[in-house]
Amino acid sequence: KFAMVAPDVQIDDGKGTILISSEEGETEANNHRKLSDFGIRNGTRLQADDFLQDYTLLINVLHSEDLEKDVEFEVVGDTPEKVGPKPSEPTSKNITNGSDDGAQPSTSRGK
Repeated sequence: KFAMVAPDVQIDDGKGTILISSEEGETEANNHRKLSDFGIRNGTRLQADDFLQDYTLLINVLHSEDLEKDVEFEVVGDTPEKVGPKPSEPTSKNITNGSDDGAQPSTSRGK
């Protein structure tokens, strides 16, 4: 529904409880658990990040008794248009850190 490629989803409660991880196997044990097992109730907020596409969604979970038969959930609100992975930045592009001291950004890449 959200056109995410490699999402990380956590409860937006300041504790950082991860429900879905883009790292393979990291949260497989959660696949068959219910949201209520994590304390997610009406009004809980989730944060979904897709680093490959460089966007974040804030999801408000709202309980409803008014869904049509055989409908488990409904997405209400603006959903992003499908976007592809971030284009690679040219290696020759210089990025400054906002100061005039000539410092260059780190070129190391972490996960």
